[in-house]
Amino acid sequence: MKFFITLKQKAKDLKSEAQILLIAYRDSRTPLSAKILIGITMGYLLSPIDLIPDFIPVLGLLDDLIIVPLLITLSIKLIPKNILEEARQKAKSDPRILKKTNWIVAFVIILLWLMILYFVFRRLS
Repeated sequence: MKFFITLKQKAKDLKSEAQILLIAYRDSRTPLSAKILIGITMGYLLSPIDLIPDFIPVLGLLDDLIIVPLLITLSIKLIPKNILEEARQKAKSDPRILKKTNWIVAFVIILLWLMILYFVFRRLS
């Protein structure tokens, strides 16, 4: 049980790195491949729908413990070190940057899920 608590804490710490990813995403020097993976990562994090619903025992925790940290780690590895350090410094110097909510991103993610559901149901009928 202690293993899961430690793993969950590490996942939570890694999720705080997701805020740094948003700052790095806005940097024009960030490579396109990193921006695409950051976009996928943020879309998954902000999506109200999980790949594996949380109410499913054990499997429901997989996205929180494995998928999300994996996406964040891969995104961080694609960002050049100097850009990543600047993003961390920027986050420390102005924490208000991280507190802004972006309703446009939420709207786009919800719209994307609705489109996927529409096409799936259309295909099934």
